[in-house]
Amino acid sequence: MASHRIPPSPSVFPPKPQGGASRPPLSLRPWSTRSASTTLQCHKMYVPGFGEASPEAKAAKHLHDFFTYVAVRIVIAQLESYNEEAYADMMKFMENHSVDDGDKFCADLMRESSNHKALALRILEVRSAYCKTDFEWDNLQRLSQKMVEDRNTKVMRDYLSETTMKSEN
Repeated sequence: MASHRIPPSPSVFPPKPQGGASRPPLSLRPWSTRSASTTLQCHKMYVPGFGEASPEAKAAKHLHDFFTYVAVRIVIAQLESYNEEAYADMMKFMENHSVDDGDKFCADLMRESSNHKALALRILEVRSAYCKTDFEWDNLQRLSQKMVEDRNTKVMRDYLSETTMKSEN
């Protein structure tokens, strides 16, 4: 059977690699077909460079760490109003420990002392509750899409403005 290729569409991106070891397997290349009877079944973009995790898995990891940060902020606010000693302990702990990796932060907090263990368990509880009930997932999607559109428009507008000024001079 004859092999058919999808005609390339105009793009601002560099062309796809043509051979070599850096090329993904055929099953991961939605722009390539094997024969006339093969139809493209993938309607999503292939995203190279993420190893075994998808971009969504990477985003989920970042959200997971962000939920820890939110939970820490909530617990600190609660402690500040009713348990000054625990609040001081937590603030002192935070001086030497980053919340960038949420699980490591909670694990380190648990191992600090029995009082800190109770704080860590509270953070885990708040993190879970916030993720399940308080975080507005549809709002995240709406805001993300709007931000991408707005920023794309701004970048293009700035570029057009720069190039128009240069050509007028």
